[in-house]
Amino acid sequence: MATRLPPQPKVGMVSLGCPKALVDSERILTRLRADGYSMSGDYEGADVVLVNTCGFLDSAKEESLAAIGEAIAENGRVIVTGCMGNEAEAIRAKFPEVLAVTGAHQYEAVVEAVHEAAPPGQGPFVDLVPQPDIKLTPRHYSYLKISEGCNHSCSFCIIPQLRGKLVSRRVDAVLREAEKLVAAGTKELLVISQDTSAYGVDIGHEAREFHGRQVRARMTDLARELGALRTPEGEQPWVRLHYVYPYPHVDAVIPLMAEGLLTPYLDIPFQHASPSVLKAMKRPANEARVLERLKNWRNICPDIAIRSSFVVGFPGETEADFAYLLEWLEEARLDRVGAFRFEPVEGAAANDLPGAVPEELKEERYARLMELTARISAEKLAAKVGKVIPVIIDEVGEPDEDGDIGATARSQADAPEIDGNVFLRNVSAALQPGMLVSALVEDAVEHDLFGIIA
Repeated sequence: MATRLPPQPKVGMVSLGCPKALVDSERILTRLRADGYSMSGDYEGADVVLVNTCGFLDSAKEESLAAIGEAIAENGRVIVTGCMGNEAEAIRAKFPEVLAVTGAHQYEAVVEAVHEAAPPGQGPFVDLVPQPDIKLTPRHYSYLKISEGCNHSCSFCIIPQLRGKLVSRRVDAVLREAEKLVAAGTKELLVISQDTSAYGVDIGHEAREFHGRQVRARMTDLARELGALRTPEGEQPWVRLHYVYPYPHVDAVIPLMAEGLLTPYLDIPFQHASPSVLKAMKRPANEARVLERLKNWRNICPDIAIRSSFVVGFPGETEADFAYLLEWLEEARLDRVGAFRFEPVEGAAANDLPGAVPEELKEERYARLMELTARISAEKLAAKVGKVIPVIIDEVGEPDEDGDIGATARSQADAPEIDGNVFLRNVSAALQPGMLVSALVEDAVEHDLFGIIA
């Protein structure tokens, strides 16, 4: 008589915050599936719900608490993890029903808590064929986390308290993961960390063997190796660098972009330009040198796109400081810009600085900055009209009443979720997400392009 195996316990996941937290969620779910769990797409079907929180800003904490409350109301069996996990007492005070609270990237503790809440089923012995890792992003792009933590002590940030000091992954482990992702269908690798430029500093840039050669744990060496990867079809995947602090050695990756080994895109968190504000932020204050380097980078790689983020309304920021920032942005002409209104974060040194900026003034400065950067973006995108550019397909729509099909794509200047799109008309029904094609740009607006497949 056949033995019926007990049903697999199901786990639901709510993942909040940055791409680094998303990678943590993927790793947790991958481990749980190997332990015999299945995944639930809704609260009702889950035996336990994980909420991976963000604790970087007070607004993010509020969102995390709201997500915990919703999960408790809808399911009742909730485990909290992530950056807000270091505030376990506050979470338990508000939600005493929570089963367990763990901190950021504490994978073992999360898995153990799930085991206690919903004991695993038959585990890996049911399936002799290993399952692929769980991805929470579309199949054609993947985040590749190369390190955890940060050695900086920026006055507005508590990341080192939440995630610790810099801990770099072994370079051979990173490359094997990247190779596996590309073999499984990834067409775009998004390299992430708290500080990508510092990769390998904590381990002395140690070398490891990869495919019979020694590779050092250094950003430039890693980037060159990633640029040599190929898909099963022989295509070169895009490799996009995020969270790159502008240390001098960053100059060495620009020629790799000019050679076509890296996607010509750099995500650099400048945060401000005024020397006095940068000093108060405990950030490097070399804005004039940065402008010179931007010019040199564009001379080497004319197609390079620079994305950055800025904080407005930092304590002590004067109108002169803000005007300086606007002038700097006018000259820098960055391709993609995000901005944040300063928020006090519990435990951050900036909270004690004098010269708090009134909220209405923050809003006004934010609006002025976004207006300026939108104009610059519109001007830069308008210059692409009539050109043929490479794009990656993210989504293909259904035929309209005339039978025409549209598609949403991204250029090399556009990272998923945070930058613009390229909207294509009259595409073939055979087009699929993840395809790398050439597009003729026909029109442009502030942040997006419109065109047709060339």
